[in-house]
Amino acid sequence: MSRTDNPFGSGYGTTAGTTTVSYGSAAPNGASQGSGELVKDTTTAAFSADVIAESKRQPVLVDFWAPWCGPCKQLTPVLEKVVRAAGGRVKLVKMNIDDHPAIAGQLGIQSIPAVIAFADGKPVDGFMGALPESKVNEFIDRIASPDGGRDEAVQSALDAAAQAVDAGAIEQAGQIYRAVLDEVPDHIAALAGLANVLIELGDIEQARAILDRVPADKSQDAAVRTAEAKIALADQVAKLGDPAALEARLQANPKDHRARFDLAMILNAKGQRHEAADLLLAIMKADRAWNDDGARKQLLQFFDAWGPGDEASVTARRKLSSLLFS
Repeated sequence: MSRTDNPFGSGYGTTAGTTTVSYGSAAPNGASQGSGELVKDTTTAAFSADVIAESKRQPVLVDFWAPWCGPCKQLTPVLEKVVRAAGGRVKLVKMNIDDHPAIAGQLGIQSIPAVIAFADGKPVDGFMGALPESKVNEFIDRIASPDGGRDEAVQSALDAAAQAVDAGAIEQAGQIYRAVLDEVPDHIAALAGLANVLIELGDIEQARAILDRVPADKSQDAAVRTAEAKIALADQVAKLGDPAALEARLQANPKDHRARFDLAMILNAKGQRHEAADLLLAIMKADRAWNDDGARKQLLQFFDAWGPGDEASVTARRKLSSLLFS
């Protein structure tokens, strides 16, 4: 899913073309209640039968809406029209989240209109906003394909998770990765993504458990290696001392490279990557042979953990090259 299509994204409220999640009592745009087998309204109590059980027979779209939501009133008639035209390939279930907020909350929906597709009892894809009829048709064609459009749905979910990470919505990213793993338990990108998210949240042991699920032949995957490097760094940092004490040692003795090295580790753990790299580079400049070239080796480990495209990696690599080849 793209950022605009991601049902886990944004916050309650109204934005261009979308509005936030909230639900109501009357069907949007005057749509009738219980308007046929292919289109129906549901409640929290009936959700399991109307959506979870029914989606094991054919895909079910759930339209989360609210009576005050303008874009919902635009989207619902389009959904009903397209679903009926699909001739039974999918069903549409409408849920007023003003009256029934629990399911939307469990799914992490924060903006409406939101449409989530269920297949085989699980959410597999979705979008937000009042899409035009042509786009709704494309969505239904993908969901109703023989494989349920799983590959496309998984990729769109992974894209949404990456966007959530970039936006700092780490917990939302974790929810998306878990949803992908519910569908494809051995998906490497999702395993690595979830491990990296857990590391960011400070749950190192759970991250280890996720990486233990990575098959041996996939252990060299770049994202897996990044997560492993982050765990290794976290293990090292856990053994270090008080940064204030390390800074005091450096002020008393600028040649205390052990204090400078340990302080670099702590700064990296705090996200101060540029400062951490500069400390290691300072050790190399003063004494390249210190600790068997330990500063350079640690800097390379930082690069693995940060990723080659990270700004701190790019800057520090440039400084490292200058230092080595000047």
